[in-house]
Amino acid sequence: MRRQRKTKIVATLGPASSTPEMMAALFDAGADVFRINMSHTPHDLLKRMHGDLRALAEAKGRPIGILVDLQGPKIRLGVLKGGPRQLQEGENIRLVLAESSDRPDEVPIPHPEIFQAIKQKHALLIDDGKVRLRLTKRADTYADAVVVVGGEIKDRKGVNMPDTLLPVSAITPKDRADLDAALALGVDWVALSFVQRPEDIAEVKKIVAGRAAVLAKIEKPKALECLDHILELCDALMVARGDLGVELPLEAVPGLQKQITRAARKAGKPVVVATQMLESMIQSATPTRAEVSDVATAVYDGADAVMLSAESAAGAHPVEAVTMMDHIAAKVESDLLYQSLIDAQRNPPEATTADAIMAAMHEVSETIQARAIICWTQSGSTALRAARERSRAPIIALTPSIETARRLSLVWGLHCLTAAEVHNLDEMVNNAVDFAEREGFAAKGDRIVITGGVPLGKTGTTNMLRVAIVGTK
Repeated sequence: MRRQRKTKIVATLGPASSTPEMMAALFDAGADVFRINMSHTPHDLLKRMHGDLRALAEAKGRPIGILVDLQGPKIRLGVLKGGPRQLQEGENIRLVLAESSDRPDEVPIPHPEIFQAIKQKHALLIDDGKVRLRLTKRADTYADAVVVVGGEIKDRKGVNMPDTLLPVSAITPKDRADLDAALALGVDWVALSFVQRPEDIAEVKKIVAGRAAVLAKIEKPKALECLDHILELCDALMVARGDLGVELPLEAVPGLQKQITRAARKAGKPVVVATQMLESMIQSATPTRAEVSDVATAVYDGADAVMLSAESAAGAHPVEAVTMMDHIAAKVESDLLYQSLIDAQRNPPEATTADAIMAAMHEVSETIQARAIICWTQSGSTALRAARERSRAPIIALTPSIETARRLSLVWGLHCLTAAEVHNLDEMVNNAVDFAEREGFAAKGDRIVITGGVPLGKTGTTNMLRVAIVGTK
């Protein structure tokens, strides 16, 4: 099955889409990678969904990526014994280190790390920013604050602290148990929530030890301050716009989305744009025009993938949501302006052989109007470099490793296939031609561009570029 677009689609599984039949329908509609949210998924369900997805990939003859999204540390209010409370703008309240409180001027927060880290004038947001406080005084077990934006607060509502670098690990005991379960099954991607600093990624990478690729979710302002260092360590980024829009002014998020997308492309790392992309389709069979424009903007920006959350996990129209996202991406990519906008974001190659080869691949494929680019890749690095060029020709990533093929299913423009290892250049070229013809990318007389590394089978040796004509072996 060949997709008629290059931007990939990530679909979240949930109550509306967790059966084998729905997974197959979502794949047929256009889903390339399936996300499993561990905030709502027990280990027995994770195991079943993983097995169903692997069986689906076998039936379809295509690698399908599985992304497990760890919950991350959650800061929440304690229990308000008197029930919900209405906070008024300008009111002075006290935050206390406690599980509960029945005093009207106290708000319990059972997290000592907050009181260790928060400082005067720092902001504290409750219930996705519906209520906003500003700290005026801090002690070891309490902090005084003034209400900047009033509203109702309830038990266990979430707390965000955009100005504060919290002294907590990005991986909780629950996350560690979930991570162990996911790695034991052999998932392809692990997403780390609420990343604040590069050390968060290093901690998880050490645990994962190469058994999966690690995606950093950018949803904290503190992460933006060290984005380049986070990019060096992670394997992919996600623009998690939900929490970014809570902790930052909403009007700042579109610009940040573009900055993060371009930084990831420059680094040659996949980037996913997520949250509320087709939100109205949770209930409605059609999206709003604003939502269509939102998805289209991510595609025009060159994002590797766009993601559905509740739309496919719990919505009334999961298949329609994936179909709509597929249609939007395909339409944008057929726009005459699309390639010029993508080309304008290209970065000059680094002074390495691999980068020089990929820059040449792009120029050659454009000049001869190649029907396809074939990348032989062991670890995936050659295919990642090819995708970074965002060439007009479709890219077939051939690898002997099914694990590599599954991970690459998240990457822009890659049609991933497993292929037996080749033993010489003639075999490499002949097999590339066969795959291009068999998969419907090229016909007799068409020219294709082939890249790979010599010596064969050795990772990190991209140094070869060939042009072949289909049907002239």
